[in-house]
Amino acid sequence: MKLSAKDIILGRVEYRPVWALHLSNIFRAVHQVGGAVFLTSCLFPGAFLRPLTFLLISSISGLFLLFFEAMRHRQIWRELTGVVTFGKLILLGLAYHGIWRGDILCLAAFLLASLASHAPKTIRHRLLF
Repeated sequence: MKLSAKDIILGRVEYRPVWALHLSNIFRAVHQVGGAVFLTSCLFPGAFLRPLTFLLISSISGLFLLFFEAMRHRQIWRELTGVVTFGKLILLGLAYHGIWRGDILCLAAFLLASLASHAPKTIRHRLLF
């Protein structure tokens, strides 16, 4: 059974000031650089002197991004975007604490985030529960 656009329930969308949109673009760029350097340091140990600094940069910018997204999408934790964010944090936590291979877990978190962030709006902001 194929769902039509009217059958898909998206999360509520609220007003977000334009300054928040522009500021979120800056934080998104910082987040991507921090995440890319941290991923590289997981895949190639010793490539960077301070990988935890980039993890911190990526984490702080990620919190700001989540705040800016929550300004517009009030039900973000019920949407695919929020669930993927939570899953990404779990994968990175497992990698950080050495539960399993950090290189594979970091790569999986990066791929999961990339797939979810580039999914169409009807998938990315669909209410899951």
